[in-house]
Amino acid sequence: MAVRAETARLRTVGVREVAVAGIVLGCFAFVLSLPPITARSPWWPALAGIPAIGAGIWATTRGARRLGWFAVSAGILGIALGVLATNASSGHLKSVVSWTPLFATMFVFATPLTFAALGGMFSERSGVVNIGLEGMMLTGAFFAVLGTDKLGNWALGILCAVVAGGLMALIHAFVSIQLRADQIVSGTAINFLALGVTGYFFIQVYGDQGIPGSISQVPSVNIPGANHLGAIGRIFGHLNLMIWFAFAMLILSYIVMFRTPIGLRIRAVGEHPRAADTVGISVYGIRYAAVVVSGMLAALGGAYLSIGYVGSFNENMTAGRGFIGLAALIFGKWRPFGAFAAALLFGFSDALSLRFQQPWPSQAVLFRALPYVLTLIAVAGVIGRSIPPAASGRPYRKQ
Repeated sequence: MAVRAETARLRTVGVREVAVAGIVLGCFAFVLSLPPITARSPWWPALAGIPAIGAGIWATTRGARRLGWFAVSAGILGIALGVLATNASSGHLKSVVSWTPLFATMFVFATPLTFAALGGMFSERSGVVNIGLEGMMLTGAFFAVLGTDKLGNWALGILCAVVAGGLMALIHAFVSIQLRADQIVSGTAINFLALGVTGYFFIQVYGDQGIPGSISQVPSVNIPGANHLGAIGRIFGHLNLMIWFAFAMLILSYIVMFRTPIGLRIRAVGEHPRAADTVGISVYGIRYAAVVVSGMLAALGGAYLSIGYVGSFNENMTAGRGFIGLAALIFGKWRPFGAFAAALLFGFSDALSLRFQQPWPSQAVLFRALPYVLTLIAVAGVIGRSIPPAASGRPYRKQ
């Protein structure tokens, strides 16, 4: 029986490898038509896409249904997009698919998602679902601008954003932990509250005049000699300071969550709060702290949007990025580096949609939907396999 089970396991692993190879081939079918390769015949995408579809069907019939269907979808999409690319002019392709600006812009769009995903990780690892990341980001975006404008310094503006995001998270924590209300409803209420509060104060403080154009912005880090390092230097040589701070927070979050006693307590409270309480861990205290940290990190993402990237504030300027950050967290299985990889994927799609609008401005609205469509596809493909912390979303009653 043991030999038979091991043989079945090895067979399943082989089927999955074929399905993954099919997914890679499907992606390659599209890449064949892009610079610097730019195969102009539609047969080239078909030569890579048809084996991808075949590998997907083969894997589906042998048990790896999810990966198999992904391979089939990748093959079909690879052929379709490849044929569309071969029908486009070479000038349009080169203006859209310029890899160095694309990757640099990818980090720009992935940074607020990374902050939101890291914030969501702390909250959900402690057992509190935080749908309110969007509202906390929006709060951070507004109060970063307000603090920078009134105090004259972008660092103080970021401090104001962090405090405001933490206070908004504290409301969510009180309602979810102390009052034991439904955490989804509480998070949704936080989103509406943030939208109303930021809109009200924006009109009251700035009226019809809008944000002054002279406010201080977070500077970029210009690495000496970066222009002599080729594409790597052009991508990483002039990134905003908050992008580098997001990289640092990514590493720090991993160390805190998986290499320190504090992280062990957070995970214990999120997995089995009753057992954690039995050994003397304060379930309420850990959850309160984790949710407040969650709001502070999400507010940093909003602050980057307003004073790091745009240099201003518009009502509802986060435009769903908090939800995409939550999707990145689920896609990354509640781990920081997995969430960051998902944020890079969504950020790349955002950057690609922005460049698509240059040669085809009449389809701009359609291209703007690309990151949200990709989010739906990613979550739909992963949600069945990603297992959240066991006590996530469950209020705890101390006995």
